[in-house]
Amino acid sequence: LAFLPGGDMLVTERVGRLRLVRNGVLQPEPVKGTPKVVSISTMAGLMDIALHPRFAENKWIYISYHKPVGMGKSADGKDFPIASNSILRGTWDGNQLTDVRDIFVADDVDMEMSRIAFGQDGMLYMTIGGPGTGPPESLNRPQHGNDYARKILRMTDEGGVPKDNPFVGKAGFKPLIYTMGHRTQLGLAINPFTGEVWAGEQGPNGGDEVNVLKPGKNY
Repeated sequence: LAFLPGGDMLVTERVGRLRLVRNGVLQPEPVKGTPKVVSISTMAGLMDIALHPRFAENKWIYISYHKPVGMGKSADGKDFPIASNSILRGTWDGNQLTDVRDIFVADDVDMEMSRIAFGQDGMLYMTIGGPGTGPPESLNRPQHGNDYARKILRMTDEGGVPKDNPFVGKAGFKPLIYTMGHRTQLGLAINPFTGEVWAGEQGPNGGDEVNVLKPGKNY
């Protein structure tokens, strides 16, 4: 959820609805302007929401979501939709999202849920999870620099690569990567006193942790 100036709340629902709570009352109709999403199992549909640091000026809202990118086939031969972790940006006109467009679409699938937050540096941080079960090539994705799975990304408000990202210009690494070697990260927050980025990662078998992120570090 995200609080708008004045106290109204925008709340995402995994199935693809964005809801408005105005004066403490849930509005009956979903907010218009959200795209189609895939919400099946680890493809988490409509996920996190964040306001631009200068929202009062530009009215920009950011949402992470699973964007439909094609069809897959299950082990029993059934077709099912597949999706890629993405971030959209839309303009809030007081009642709906307008001028909605993607600023980031990952180039792979099977990367689970995402959280987003703007740092005090004005950059947009994004967590991306990854497979928790499967063959070694799937479980080892957190250690691959050319793969977004189980990384934290850092991008500009347009989805561009900040020049001071730790892996810019390094062969074998995607330049949006800020930190790597994570699990599925269900929490992301900015420490208001220090400006540090804190990320919580969780898994099904214990070992949960909160990391204070350092650029380029492998967790």
